[in-house]
Amino acid sequence: METYKIAIFKGKKIRKIIYKNEWWFVIVPIPTEGGVQKLNCADTEGVFRIIQSIPSPKAEPFKRWLAKVGYERMQEIENPELATKRTRMLYKLKGYSDDWIEKRMRGIAIREELTDEWQKRGAKEERDYEILTAEISKATFGIIPSEYKKLKGLKRQNLRDHMDDFELIFNMLGERATTEIHRTENSKGVPKLKADARAGGDIAGGARKKLEKRLGRSVVSDKNFLSKPEDKKISGK
Repeated sequence: METYKIAIFKGKKIRKIIYKNEWWFVIVPIPTEGGVQKLNCADTEGVFRIIQSIPSPKAEPFKRWLAKVGYERMQEIENPELATKRTRMLYKLKGYSDDWIEKRMRGIAIREELTDEWQKRGAKEERDYEILTAEISKATFGIIPSEYKKLKGLKRQNLRDHMDDFELIFNMLGERATTEIHRTENSKGVPKLKADARAGGDIAGGARKKLEKRLGRSVVSDKNFLSKPEDKKISGK
């Protein structure tokens, strides 16, 4: 059953729904240079195109926002450090601690390094990346990403943004180990990359199991890491 939600932009309510893992926004008839156009709904790209074509002054706030986003993206392409700074700022605004942010940013760098290797060594389709990622996750945590998200009660949210310190650390270990195996063995082709991914995940999974045995509890958590911002956790509010 699909569930509608309400998004807020500049104080205006916008009805939206997830359909086939994509946000779709409900659109009322709108006036354009070619007359009133009747649309039931549009996906994100469609909404942007519609906004850009509307001559009404009411669309100006959206157009300015789109222009700002586009300009910032061009800046980030020319200077990747800006993207990193903005990402740090966004995590900070969401309530993450500096210590968590450092781990998350390091994890992003390790992930990008790994996917670069996959691309160079034969992974071409999006499905290839999903399969390889699932192999590492299964060997590291005992579950694939989709199962992990279900465990944490997540839908479209980024799984790694809801991991705690240990989860992030073991995730990084599995991916970094996989990258090094690829390079050491000069791996080529998806079947070999898949075997390497399983081996890299096994290394992280072995370390996880040792820690769990010592702690007497599972590292794999069903907790949504930011169900309560870190500053609130610390203050106890």
